[in-house]
Amino acid sequence: MIVLGIETSCDETAAAVVDGDGRILADEVLSQIDDHRPFGGIVPEVAARAHLELIDGIVDRAMGRAGVEFSDLDAVAATGGPGLIGGLLIGVMTAKAIATVRSMAFIAVNHLEGHALTARLTDGLDFPYLLLLVSGGHCQLLAVEGVGDYRRLGTTLDDALGEAFDKTAKMLGLGFPGGPEVEKAARSGDGSRFPLPRPMKGREGADFSFSGLKTRVRQTIEGLAQGDLEDRDVADLCASFQAAVEDVLADRTANAILTFRGLHPETSLSSPVLVVAGGVAANEAIRKRLKVLAAEKGFQFVAPPPNLCTDNAAMIAWAGVERLKLGMTDDFDFKARPRWPLDPDAPPAPGAGVKA
Repeated sequence: MIVLGIETSCDETAAAVVDGDGRILADEVLSQIDDHRPFGGIVPEVAARAHLELIDGIVDRAMGRAGVEFSDLDAVAATGGPGLIGGLLIGVMTAKAIATVRSMAFIAVNHLEGHALTARLTDGLDFPYLLLLVSGGHCQLLAVEGVGDYRRLGTTLDDALGEAFDKTAKMLGLGFPGGPEVEKAARSGDGSRFPLPRPMKGREGADFSFSGLKTRVRQTIEGLAQGDLEDRDVADLCASFQAAVEDVLADRTANAILTFRGLHPETSLSSPVLVVAGGVAANEAIRKRLKVLAAEKGFQFVAPPPNLCTDNAAMIAWAGVERLKLGMTDDFDFKARPRWPLDPDAPPAPGAGVKA
């Protein structure tokens, strides 16, 4: 079984080829960071145009690197959502065209499911396991119970953690993308210098909130010599921000662990696993903190390699493999979805006008 995966949900144009045994035969990614850096963030129109220009070349490159022909493929999988609609349309239509011409299966993959199943590709995990999914657009805790079977235990009430990293970097003049820049500056900083808030820490449940933390960062910057920051100020503020984030993630994940134990008592007695995935999962300090938490709670800790945490097509191809094995293919009338929850039965998160 061999599947071609295509990922175009945001600002990476990616294609990969993965086989049924989990071997990554090719994993090609073309980043658009240089195109978006002058704007300090992702511009949807710019991203869509770049995907359109790059998609054919990156697919050809992946196929060539894998050493396979289109006739060797069993299916083509593409990110169908969530994400920026322009990019999603390009990836989905490209996959449909290939599948139509070559008379093979087409599989629409939820981008979040790609992240959720990556640990099965890299570590061969069995279901169920607890997942902390942290990225530029998402921050959720989920019980991963099977392919297409997810139970949301907590979500952000406002901003995603990756967005909070990017906005903090922008306010500090660190450039884009912000997450790696904040992490780099934090290494030489004093995380105890600025008393930043820990939103939601100590409360019941496993929901998150990061808007107040971002606001306090802005207020702190404004209070430091009217925003005229020295290098030491930047390093200390980044370290303080990251320390606050680590505390919040550990607190919320600890609550989710308790809930997960209740949902899956047999797994919790034998070999429970905590997985962290998504772009923010590439942050080494966050990995270390969660690894300590997992050990304290009797959980195995799994984090995919950093290149498989950020957006990539290998995870999409692998999710396609998982779905193809179960006969879960899609019709050609599938429509790309800018919003596509993993747990459609989860109640609306309180916040943004939604009452608890």
